[in-house]
Amino acid sequence: MSPEANSPGARSRRRGRTSIDLRRLGKAALLGPAARDRLPDAIGHVAEAHRAHHPDADLLVLGKAYVLAEMSHRGQFRKSGEPYITHPLAVTLILAELGAETTTLTASLLHDTVEDTDVTLDQVRAEFGDEVCYLVDGVTKLEKVDYGAAAEPETFRKMLVATGNDVRVMSIKLADRLHNMRTLGVMRPEKQVRIAKVTHDVLIPLAERLGVQALKTELEDLVFAILQPEEYERTRAVIADKAATGPSLDTIAVEVRRTLREAGITAEVVIRPRHFVSVHRARLKRGEMRGTDFGRLLVLVGEDADCYAVLGELHTCFTPVISEFKDFIAAPKYNLYQSLHTAVAGPDGAVVEVLIRTRQMHKVAEAGVVALGNPYAPVDGAEPADGERADPTRPGWLSRLLEWQESATDPDTFWTTLRADLAQDREISVFLADGGMLGLPAGATCVDAAYAQYGDGAHGCIGARVNGRLATLSTVLVDGDTVQLLLADGPVQAKGDDLTGASAHQTQEAAPGPSPEWLDHARTPAARIAIAGWLAANPESLTVPESEPRAPGAVTAGRRGVANVVVDAPEASVRLAGCCTPVPPDAVTGFTVRGGTVTVHRAECSAVGRMTALGRAPVAVSWGDEAECRVTLYAESFGRPRLLADLTEAIATAGAAIVSANVEPPSEQRVRHTYTLQLPDAAGLPGLMRAMRDVPGVFDVRRAQHEPAS
Repeated sequence: MSPEANSPGARSRRRGRTSIDLRRLGKAALLGPAARDRLPDAIGHVAEAHRAHHPDADLLVLGKAYVLAEMSHRGQFRKSGEPYITHPLAVTLILAELGAETTTLTASLLHDTVEDTDVTLDQVRAEFGDEVCYLVDGVTKLEKVDYGAAAEPETFRKMLVATGNDVRVMSIKLADRLHNMRTLGVMRPEKQVRIAKVTHDVLIPLAERLGVQALKTELEDLVFAILQPEEYERTRAVIADKAATGPSLDTIAVEVRRTLREAGITAEVVIRPRHFVSVHRARLKRGEMRGTDFGRLLVLVGEDADCYAVLGELHTCFTPVISEFKDFIAAPKYNLYQSLHTAVAGPDGAVVEVLIRTRQMHKVAEAGVVALGNPYAPVDGAEPADGERADPTRPGWLSRLLEWQESATDPDTFWTTLRADLAQDREISVFLADGGMLGLPAGATCVDAAYAQYGDGAHGCIGARVNGRLATLSTVLVDGDTVQLLLADGPVQAKGDDLTGASAHQTQEAAPGPSPEWLDHARTPAARIAIAGWLAANPESLTVPESEPRAPGAVTAGRRGVANVVVDAPEASVRLAGCCTPVPPDAVTGFTVRGGTVTVHRAECSAVGRMTALGRAPVAVSWGDEAECRVTLYAESFGRPRLLADLTEAIATAGAAIVSANVEPPSEQRVRHTYTLQLPDAAGLPGLMRAMRDVPGVFDVRRAQHEPAS
């Protein structure tokens, strides 16, 4: 394959021909199949694109698949009025341009036949073999589920299972969705919005996870046009205005080519325009856009070593922006992506982003798993042991999702946790002290590591060591950390160790299990589902962990109705429940837990109803004279510069002290903040919440209350 065959310019030209190609495909499809001794005219474009990536490919099987698909779909039409066969042809052309192997293209041509025609899986197996049959069956199972809003969780659970068994199933599904999005204009507006939202929430993140950037970026732009039409048109106008004034990247591209040529480095330097969503994000982030903000320079070379040679020349002959340098060759992304990222300043001070990669890296960067061929082909003729399908391309995140989806019996829980996991933008690797490695999403904590390593056994986790030092379970891990998880019946506590997050009696007796606070620290679905399940089965555990500061005197426990758990203490030990964080003058009630401690809940807390239903006797409690209190608040906001500074200023002005704060990664331009605050007087809480709501961009502030899983 020539380097130009899959260059960004060549891809853009091919995409530009899409509408013309589809009209030709429609006309060719109406003519019916060709004679047996030649390839049908209708798949000429598919054959051309396929041969560009696989010069030795056998095209006869594609012709055979087309003939079966065309005959099966004959008489069927799309809502646009085109013959239905144009849809599988377009899907197959998308995959062929990405470099998919012949088996995937064959299955793509046939992907709707079993669902919509009289063709059977047995017929597909007999004519095309087990692999094609397996892929067609996988795609068919996805299409059999209703895509109504109520069915979405179960739809994507099945999609995930099918993807895990063979990533090529999802490749076909993504191409199928892309063509449907291209032709979505024939649908009713409300249906366009619903399909676009599902595409945005699940399919685009999955395309990102599978590394199929070419599909992901086009899907993003199509969804952007439907869900944010005004912003889309504004962005279109900005791009058109820039095009009229001339691209300023050209001058720097010429300089880069000259620099590399004089250094004796063979390289292709192309301008890679930003797609609409990328321009929109850059405009929100930077405000006024310069000509160099509308694209990047892409440098393609032959070998890995050439990438670093190019980097050296650029940093020598131009002014580098060191903070923008990232090496994704030495440390590839979770989705197989490899490149060097840097930025240099031109003569006029304009900063230009530069991507440096080999041509093979570029192929994988654009097509991800699609470019890797058949991951199940036997190596040197050896078949997998016991007939198992070992997939070397399956990323760690996908294996994790497959594991926890089996535990998430409730479709809504699955849907929520799936979307949360897909919202994570990258993956980290942490090493285990006893050997091995865990792949976790960015922002994962020791809690996530514990459940990733031990499953439900992590309920007994009492602490951790990170890089040899004791750490709380809430500690956020970074790439390359070494972690040792400490279980109640695991490693012996060293003399003098102060295991934050665990009391001494927890290391000597059976561990009490996770606290609701763990949910605040868990980022992975596996951890959240396991913790929520344990809390639901143990409602008496819905209290602040043993390590949380107690508030003797702030609440007085009445002895009336208290069982003999009171032991020899003159007064019961009191804790404020972490699930609802009561403060004066909240109506409160208490329940006794292990060790005779009384845990105080707000009267409307859901845990109160659960424990009452279980026959737990409430304890009469009342507020004492001490007015100082601690409370946890959630603030929901739209992302903007200086938001965090404005919020903390509002909190400080109200006289509250920040004990801890956590800001989650933005999702759909929305940000969630969690603050644990110490107030000198509980009466000031309503005013504090009003002050936080008045901060521009903040649309909701509420008290924290963890809802146990039902």
